[in-house]
Amino acid sequence: MRILTSSDTRAVARLLDHQSRRDPAIERRVAAILADVRKGGDRAVVAYAKRFDGLTGPMEIDPDAIAEGAAQVPARVRRALRQAARHIREVAKSQVPASRKVQVAPGVLVEQRVTPLDRVGCYVPGGRYPLPSSLLMTAIPARVAGVPEVVAVCPRPEPVVLAAALEAGVDRLFRLGGAHAIGALAYGTPTIPRVDKIVGPGNAYVAAAKTLVQPDCAIDFQAGPSEIVVVASKGNPAWVAADLIAQAEHDVDARAILLTPSKRFATQVHRAVADQLPAEGPARDALARNGGIVVTRTLKEAIELANAIAPEHLVCDDEAVVEGVTRAGAVFVGPWTAQACGDYATGSNHVLPTGGAARFRGGLGAADFVRVRSVQRLTRRGLQAIGPAVVTLAEAEGLAAHAASVKVRLS
Repeated sequence: MRILTSSDTRAVARLLDHQSRRDPAIERRVAAILADVRKGGDRAVVAYAKRFDGLTGPMEIDPDAIAEGAAQVPARVRRALRQAARHIREVAKSQVPASRKVQVAPGVLVEQRVTPLDRVGCYVPGGRYPLPSSLLMTAIPARVAGVPEVVAVCPRPEPVVLAAALEAGVDRLFRLGGAHAIGALAYGTPTIPRVDKIVGPGNAYVAAAKTLVQPDCAIDFQAGPSEIVVVASKGNPAWVAADLIAQAEHDVDARAILLTPSKRFATQVHRAVADQLPAEGPARDALARNGGIVVTRTLKEAIELANAIAPEHLVCDDEAVVEGVTRAGAVFVGPWTAQACGDYATGSNHVLPTGGAARFRGGLGAADFVRVRSVQRLTRRGLQAIGPAVVTLAEAEGLAAHAASVKVRLS
């Protein structure tokens, strides 16, 4: 992990570069898998699951097996899952858009009607670590939004994932992962129901598959390598170092960056990272490849750089930073707000935009699981009030039939 100065523009630009780079080779392999799943259904899915997931039994885990697996989880872990789930529900309740009616003119009523999606698919990674928190973060907001059926896939669901499925109210759980799981959810098979939307993080193959199925199935967004940016000029260096290392632990491609106007603080954090960093593992590799500390001229410049990154996680020590950084998936303010708390139990969602996508959206929420449609009603008086304007605008656009469809009513 290097210390740079903002005047070293080339080095800083390389550190902050977050453009997603699509891998044509991966996309070709994924496209072939998706085509096979779409054509071959269960046969293709089972073949890929045996090859990539080590599937030996049935694809679906029956409810009794889920309950039996969940019972193996220590009581303290089940209590922690329950607490986290309760907080996620509370936050999600505030996110569901409300149905409402607006009278824009006498006799002109426009209604916003909100209805849940019919079926949602939650992808739960099964890589180096089991991730029950990802299942809670995806399934619970869907349930709060009123989605009647939630389907989950996980290539190797450990008992703790089964416990999370039980707590989140998942209807069906399949032992599947990778591109074939995404294809099965997007297109449906005789065994696996087709869903309206797929949510949840995954590896490069899962990300490519989500991209390719979008014409047929909605997705949340692309979840790339994890990111943390800390903007601070003071604080406990050991705590800041711990946050940087924690996020780097996810993956060798994770990014962890400190932006500070204080050279002294930069040096302190750099030393603290060296003291805490494990001798080996993904955190060490990630910080060596994608970690860095940038000493800026001012706090304002640090804020500008943070907005340029648009990070997944922003940690800061100052309300001025909260107001100034408008592009971040989730913000953690003050010394006690450890970023890892947001990963598990604050109730805020940890499925967040990466790779600069926080420029245009925030994290996953209950609003992602509903349809918002307009219902419009005009009385005769209402048509008389707005009809002439409609005719004028239609004729201005050269759409005579549009104008005529209103004129015939006015006459």
